[in-house]
Amino acid sequence: MQKTFTILKPDSVKAGHSGAIITRLEQEGFRIRAMKMVHLTRSQAEGFYGVHKERPFFGSLVAFMTEGPVVMMVLEAESAIEKLRKLMGATDPAKADAGTIRKQFATNIERNAIHGSDSPDSAAYEISYFFNQLEMS
Repeated sequence: MQKTFTILKPDSVKAGHSGAIITRLEQEGFRIRAMKMVHLTRSQAEGFYGVHKERPFFGSLVAFMTEGPVVMMVLEAESAIEKLRKLMGATDPAKADAGTIRKQFATNIERNAIHGSDSPDSAAYEISYFFNQLEMS
């Protein structure tokens, strides 16, 4: 079993899609090992997305991720990282496959409903950035 990290972004939460997305994750075989809703501070968002600091979209990404609450989860499944990436769909919902979370719930390439770790290293970092061992079951 492998763990991965996901964030239901402010657009998903504001639109009331959190429950539908969580249900979908469970239906696809993910087990939720930790979950919480938070309103990210600017500092938290800048630290989390620090890898993108030099990219032109960094400022708008931080502003978006701090505009409202998000739902963070640690998920577990066989090949969880690859499985979640496939279920999320392409970053740009216009290019996402039918049946993916982004195709169904995202608005555009920036307001794309969900974040998921892209490698075992990023999953480990992202999980530890927001959750401690006591918060995971």
